[in-house]
Amino acid sequence: MSQLQSTTVDGSIAPAHPVDSDAAPSSKRKKLFALLGGVVVIAGLAYASYWHFIGSRYVSTDNAYTAAEIASITPSVSGIVQKVEAVDTQHVRKGDVLVVIDDTDAKLALAQAEAEVGSAERKVRGYLANDAGLSAQVDARAADEMRMAAQIASAQADFDRASIDLKRREALAHSGSVSGEEVSNAQTTFASAKAALEAARASALQAKASRAAAIGSLDANKVLIADTTVDTNPEVLLARAKRDQARVDLQRTVLRAPVDGVVAKRQVQVGQRVEPGASLLSVVPVDSVHVDANFKEVQLDNVRVGQAVELTSDLYGSKVVYRGKVEGLAGGAGSAFAMIPAQNATGNWIKVVQRLPVRVAIDPADLRAHPIGVGLSMEATIDTRGDDAASAH
Repeated sequence: MSQLQSTTVDGSIAPAHPVDSDAAPSSKRKKLFALLGGVVVIAGLAYASYWHFIGSRYVSTDNAYTAAEIASITPSVSGIVQKVEAVDTQHVRKGDVLVVIDDTDAKLALAQAEAEVGSAERKVRGYLANDAGLSAQVDARAADEMRMAAQIASAQADFDRASIDLKRREALAHSGSVSGEEVSNAQTTFASAKAALEAARASALQAKASRAAAIGSLDANKVLIADTTVDTNPEVLLARAKRDQARVDLQRTVLRAPVDGVVAKRQVQVGQRVEPGASLLSVVPVDSVHVDANFKEVQLDNVRVGQAVELTSDLYGSKVVYRGKVEGLAGGAGSAFAMIPAQNATGNWIKVVQRLPVRVAIDPADLRAHPIGVGLSMEATIDTRGDDAASAH
């Protein structure tokens, strides 16, 4: 410990009070520790405030991309492409003509179908007209049957008379009262009456069969027209349905834009023969683009449908902010729908945090002000305590 000297009034030197050389550094260290503790406390309070007001409220990801319900233009009829009225990047409106297929075959098919409608209508009118004719035939066959019954009665009477006459003459022939010629004539008359009776009976059977056939034809005709008119008959309805299908096929030779959007992936050329279902081109509805944001599963605890979302794109940068809201959460992570499942039988397994796609709708006004294409990168931030979330609950 050092001693300090001081000068007195009379000039003599007197020893000063001793000073501890370690006191100053110790005090300085205490001040530094106190300052450090204050900084830590302030930092902790700042982080707690940040987490309460911001960190626990917002979740964000840059694993997000724009998407849309792309309309694929495919033909419903086969034919040769006559015109292509759109090219890639072209803006089209709903109803605009995109592709025209040669309609020659469709027009011929329509003409044939219309002819079949006329034929079916005439055929049904014939059924209706035949109904009266067949009813008259049934009545005529019934009259024939009655006439044949009368003829049988007459032939039976002739037969009975001839039989009696023959027996009488045969009895008298033994006594010689009648000649052999008279007996022969009686036998001839008997045979003729018998033949006439059998013919009458056969004619009666024929008349009965003809009446049954007429009744069958009438019943069959009634089945064709029962409870129907020309307009409601099944044959006419079938023919008209085929005609309407032919008309639709003719209309389908002209392919129109189903939505407003931008033409993309054009794969059709003039002169190409196309078949039903072939993809010709696509229309991207840029006015209804949404975002598929792939959030980590640990971020989704408080995410609900209807919550507000702020979006920025790599195209415009942070200077343009899109407003949106959560529309829904996917039914499973991407790995769940992968062609090759993540599970395997080797036992080599590493847990990886999964991502779940969240669909975010973008305000149409923002899309009109700043159009954006499909497949572009976005950054999405969800406010998990917004008013929309409360209303959604």
